[in-house]
Amino acid sequence: MNVELRRAVVLVSGGLDSATILAIARDAGFRLYALSFDYGQRHRFELEAAHRVCEAAQVERHITVPLDLRAFGGSALTDDIAVPKDRSESEMSDGIPITYVPARNTIFLSVALGWAEVIGAMDLFIGVNAVDYSGYPDCRPEFIAAFERLANLATKAGVEGAKKWTVHAPLVSLTKADIIRRGLTLGVDYALTHSCYDPDSQGRSCGHCDSCQLRLKGFAEAGLTDPATYVL
Repeated sequence: MNVELRRAVVLVSGGLDSATILAIARDAGFRLYALSFDYGQRHRFELEAAHRVCEAAQVERHITVPLDLRAFGGSALTDDIAVPKDRSESEMSDGIPITYVPARNTIFLSVALGWAEVIGAMDLFIGVNAVDYSGYPDCRPEFIAAFERLANLATKAGVEGAKKWTVHAPLVSLTKADIIRRGLTLGVDYALTHSCYDPDSQGRSCGHCDSCQLRLKGFAEAGLTDPATYVL
């Protein structure tokens, strides 16, 4: 008997974590619907990476939604604010950095929820991580659990449907090294990804922002060489 596979909406930024969760969702047997955002970020390289990653994963559909968060600013990723560089691990773990984009994951998941309801998907995947990260409040398991409750309260599918929403955050408790190892077992090509907050005009990673440092640390701890190109 043929059983139709469940659909899932997967948030894909083009970075290392989202490429890994896309592979995890595929390995779990979901039909993949990928969602990216052109939200006014500093550069286009991560969106180009998102396209590459989705193409490699052979998703059924990939949508990039224009959403100009530069209208609000308030972040080094969406405003004319310098990206912090060469911070120590203690500095990265001390408070919420200026690279935090106000309510970004709440906004992104809300849009994903709307698309998922339209296509009949009850599963959302997001690559948040609460171990090797820069202190963002919307990367914590408490946030994921709260949003899942919201989804089941705020949608027709959640109120009237026979199934409940599930927000999958399979990387939330993993180190960056563990994420890389998991992705490689699933065939992720990390050369397709882009993580840097402040690349040069050619798209080469700076090697000094929080995201680059956490990425490099992850590959080093996994005993591997990062395939990304750095200015270094």
